[in-house]
Amino acid sequence: MEGKPLNSELCDQDFTQSLTPIGHQHIPTGEKPFKCKMCHKSFSQSRTLLKHRCIHKGEESFMCEVCHKSFSRSMNLHRHQRIHTGEKPFTCEVCEKSFSDSSNFRVHQRIHTGEKPFTCQVCDKSFSQLSSLQVHQVIHTGEKPFKCEICDKAYTTSTRLLMHQSIHTGEKPFRCEVCEVSFIESSELLIHQRIHTGEKPFKCEVCKKSFSQSSSLHTHQRIHTGERPFTCELCNKSFPYSSSLRVHIRSHTGERPFRCEVCDKSFSHLMSLRVHQCIHTREKPFTGEVCEKAFTQLQSILQHQTIHTGE
Repeated sequence: MEGKPLNSELCDQDFTQSLTPIGHQHIPTGEKPFKCKMCHKSFSQSRTLLKHRCIHKGEESFMCEVCHKSFSRSMNLHRHQRIHTGEKPFTCEVCEKSFSDSSNFRVHQRIHTGEKPFTCQVCDKSFSQLSSLQVHQVIHTGEKPFKCEICDKAYTTSTRLLMHQSIHTGEKPFRCEVCEVSFIESSELLIHQRIHTGEKPFKCEVCKKSFSQSSSLHTHQRIHTGERPFTCELCNKSFPYSSSLRVHIRSHTGERPFRCEVCDKSFSHLMSLRVHQCIHTREKPFTGEVCEKAFTQLQSILQHQTIHTGE
């Protein structure tokens, strides 16, 4: 005999079994009266507790025939089997990319919809994934939960810790398939590969010159903007490049780090050393376009060319 419909006072949902609305009402109230005697974990519904107990009993009756991994629920086994079959039943209607898991599919769709349901309560910045929000929140808390066991240096994310650990292990997991040079980070490999492909995706809007790295474009743009962000603390002279500032500082310190291995003479510029070395090698790399006379120094050939130009 069919029971009389019962009604939930919280959400107006009807039930035909007398126990159902009682278990249902724990969901909106947040009450969790069903507690596991083994681990003391609490649940809002008795059926959820029953499923949980399988963990302690070892009742994993659904086994994968390929790798023999066991699961307590058939739906978990079915999801797992897609690893072996390669099945990807969830396809994006916008870009036709497919996914094996519905949760990954939902996250992907936010790329197209722009939906960002996870919001930081401190600064109101929103994210498409909960994991991204959790990583962001460390900015406000200052927490660095991922610590290196060798040097105790701490990081906000596990990814940054793994990158750091390669300093100790010497591991370089990202290898170029063309020349077999290895790198610590995947981003370094990506930049390196442009040497082989010739790809230069970063273009200057002023002179249309292209670069393989965004940092190189940023440095180049100072030619057009006249920006000189590197200033000498001794004489306040400014330079567009950090390397130019380093060379300039040697005029104050007297440092000459480039030494000739033949005569031990030292120079503040690498180029000055290379020009000097021509004295010992007798090399004359600078050749005139008119008479093809060769010189060891650029200054010498510029002076010689005045004979032909009459300047």
